[in-house]
Amino acid sequence: MSVFDRIELADLRVFLTIMRTRSFKAAAIQLGLTPSAASHAMRRLEERLGAKLLNRSSRAVAPTDTGLALAARLEEGFDTIGHALAEIDAPGAGRFGELRINVFADAAHLMIAPALPEFARLCPHVKLTVVVEDRPIDIVAGGYDAGIRYGDYVPEDMIAVPLSGPQRWVVAGSPDYLARHGVPRRLEDLAQHSCLQLLLGDNSSYRWELSSGASGSGAHKPAKRGIRVPGLITINDTATTITAAKAGVGLGYLLESRIAAELAEGSLRVVLDEFAARGEPFHMYYSSRRHNHPALRTLVDIIRRQQSLGELR
Repeated sequence: MSVFDRIELADLRVFLTIMRTRSFKAAAIQLGLTPSAASHAMRRLEERLGAKLLNRSSRAVAPTDTGLALAARLEEGFDTIGHALAEIDAPGAGRFGELRINVFADAAHLMIAPALPEFARLCPHVKLTVVVEDRPIDIVAGGYDAGIRYGDYVPEDMIAVPLSGPQRWVVAGSPDYLARHGVPRRLEDLAQHSCLQLLLGDNSSYRWELSSGASGSGAHKPAKRGIRVPGLITINDTATTITAAKAGVGLGYLLESRIAAELAEGSLRVVLDEFAARGEPFHMYYSSRRHNHPALRTLVDIIRRQQSLGELR
C-alpha cells in the first residue's frame, strides 16, 4: 500500500486551507469543521507522511520547508483535478450546465435576486444553485464555482471582480423609537440607547464600525472606530434586524443600500449620518480554474450592469 493510499484527500484540503489562512480556527470555519477536527486531521496527515508540515505556537502557524514544498505541489494537483472536472462540462453543454455560488444574505437580496430574471432568460439551460449563508467558507472545498463577499473578506489566492461601488454602513432607527429615546448626536450618545447586537457567521460578536466624523480629503479617509454598544438583543440576520428596528426595539447598524426602501418610505431614519462608515464593495470571487465558466461571466455582467458598472472586458 502506497503513502497516497493511506491519506485522505479531505486531510490534504485541511492542510492547504490552514496554509492559506495561517490559522487552524479560520481554516476550520471555512471548511465547516471544529478547530479540534482540523487539528486532528493535521496530526493524522503528519503521522502518515512521517514528516512535520506545520510549526504551531499559541499565536501563529508557520509551514516547515517540507510543508511549503508539499503545498506548492498539492495546489498544482488540485488545479489539475479541477481542470479535469471542468472539461466534463466543456463541450458546450448548456453553457457548462450547472453553476453553484455561495453568497451572504445581503448580497443575495441586493445582487442575486434582481439579476435572476435576466439570467434565466440568457441562460435558460443552466442549473443555478444559490446557497445563502453568512459564515466564511472555502468555496473550492465546498464545491462552489464562485462566491460573493466584501472585498476585504476575499481570500488572497482567489480572482475577485467588484460587483458594486463602495458601501455605507449606517445607524438607523424608527421614528417611534427616536421620539421615545431621543436622537443621538455623538457617538458617545449610543451608550444611552438600546442597540441591536450583530452576530457574525462564526458566532463572534461584531463591533459597530463608525467613522471619526472627519470629512477627510484626497488620500486621507476618515478613521474608523470599533464601538461596543449596549443592547440585550442579538441577531445574526439582516432581515430580522430591520424588522426589529422598524418595530422600535432599538437602533440597528445596517448597510444603507439594504434599507433603501425603508428609508424612502420613512419607516427608518439614519442617525449619526456624519459618522457613517465607508465599506468595501461587493465582489464575486472564484479560483483561476473557474474563470472560463460562461454562465458565471454572464451573471457577473448582469449584476455589474444593474449596479451601473461596465461589463467585464
